Parts: sequence; structure tokens; C-alpha cells
Amino acid sequence: MPTIFNPDQFCGVWSAAPTPFSDDMTVDVSSVRRMVEHHLRLGVKGLFLCGTNGEGPWMPDREKHALVRAAVKSARGRLLIAVQVSDNSAARILDNAWAAADAGAHIAVIAPPYFLVNAESDKVLKLYMDAIEGCPLPVGIYDRGKHSSVAVPEEVLQALYAHPKVVLVKDSSQDPARRDIALAARKKRPELRLLNGDEFNCVEYLLAGYDGLLLGGGVFNGYLAGQIVSAVGKGDLALAEELQQRMNAIMYAVYGGEQIACWLSGEKKLLVEMGLFSTWRNFPDYPLTAACSKAIARVLEKDADILLP
Repeated sequence: MPTIFNPDQFCGVWSAAPTPFSDDMTVDVSSVRRMVEHHLRLGVKGLFLCGTNGEGPWMPDREKHALVRAAVKSARGRLLIAVQVSDNSAARILDNAWAAADAGAHIAVIAPPYFLVNAESDKVLKLYMDAIEGCPLPVGIYDRGKHSSVAVPEEVLQALYAHPKVVLVKDSSQDPARRDIALAARKKRPELRLLNGDEFNCVEYLLAGYDGLLLGGGVFNGYLAGQIVSAVGKGDLALAEELQQRMNAIMYAVYGGEQIACWLSGEKKLLVEMGLFSTWRNFPDYPLTAACSKAIARVLEKDADILLP
């Protein structure tokens, strides 16, 4: 497998990017270009497309392909592009991975399947291994822990992280035991890169030894997240915690409070107001309440220094 990146590109902040749509729910290519340039402005190292925040589980295949092509073209090699290729069989995962490779993506990311009959440990492992072995791209593993409809047992994670084609882990499990598995795997394979996906708890994972962050809010909090990474690296934990609390307050305001009532609609509304997206429409049809809109307006006024640095 050819090396297409150096490990330093996985340090720092990555963005699990939202997908900009037009009113007809097709990918808005102009907004993709603006989004890519904005990520570069924030210091983001790579984009993760078609994940949960990117609405990959809901988007038609034609729109996924349009998104990846537009992002690759806009990035012009300045960002690495990872694409979620998850599905319910290895055959479908591989179809998705080949389509991502044809569109110019650098990494195929596999999350748990949405549905799997008789999801015993050996069957889950076989699905992943068949997909990894046949994948035309280096592989990332997206661990959602107990948040997935299909559970990936800890012993399966251990086997996956040991595979030489697996180069990246996005850990959104919020589970210390699964974090320990990832760290143990990285000790055996120093080239494996670990990114924390729990954006409300970045400091703990960085202190544990994770290489960086892969955040659903990276499109608006990427600059602040980079400051957290820097503060932890310098050993200034008081500053890191202060920055984390500021980031959490912004995310709760944008997402609709601790109930996350306006998740995708709130994030996209913020991006509309920042001049990046043309609409806040989303496939899961999250609402945009008056309270969310007011909170977003306050964030735009109060936190412009990190939203548009």
C-alpha cells in the first residue's frame, strides 16, 4: 500500500464536515468551495465527509459522489479527504470505497453497519476484515461505542486496530476502556493515529495521548480546538480547560442546548450567517427554533474572534 501522507498530517484538528445543500437538497458546490477555504483558515488538517454530521447515512449516493468530487477539487491537495463508506455488507462497503477512491479521496472510514443479522463477534469481525482487505484506500475506523445500532465488541476493535491497512481511528465512544484499547494498539503500531471525536471532552483525550481531534463542530470551532491542542502540548492545562469550557458553551448555543434540539439545523444556520452555506436544510429535518436562532445570533456577536479568526 503506497504512503500518501505523513503521520504529522493526523496531528491537530480534523473536521467531520457538514454537507451544504441547495434548496432542492442537492450538494451546493459553491458552498463546498467556501467551506474548504474556511477550514484552511481555521488551521484544520483534514476533512471527514459523509459521516453522521455530514448526513452520509441519509444522502443519495449521487450526492455523496458529488460532495467528494467537489471537496477534492476545492482542496487541491491542501487537505486530506476521508470519506465514510459504511454499509451493511463488505460488498457494499467496497463499492462505496471504490467510488470514494475514484472521486479522489485519500482514506475510507468504516463505521459500524446500520443493520446486521445475527451480529455475533465473529460475523462483525469478518465484515470489517473483508472490507479492509479489499479496500483500495488506507482505512480509518470510526468507533461509536454504545451509540451504534450494531455493537462492535472490544476484541474486534483490537483485531481491527492491529491491521496494517488501518491508519486512523475516530474515537467517539466516550468509553475509557475502548480508549485504552486504541492506546494499546498505537503502542504496538506507532504509525496508527488516534483522533478524539468527543468534542465536549477534548482535554482528557489529548492528555491520554491521542494525536488530535476529529470534531463535528470543527467547521466553526476548529480554530478554538487548535488552541486547546496547543495549550495541552505546552502543559497549560488551566488554559486548555478554560478554552474547552468556552467551546462547550458555543456548541450548546449552536446545537440547541444540552438537549441538542437544533443539532444540524443550528450548525448550518450559523454557517449561513457566516456566509458559508446557502441554506440550513438537512435530511433528518432538525428544526430551527426561535430560541436557537437567538442563541446563534449571540454567538456570532460574542465569538467572532474564533469563528472568523
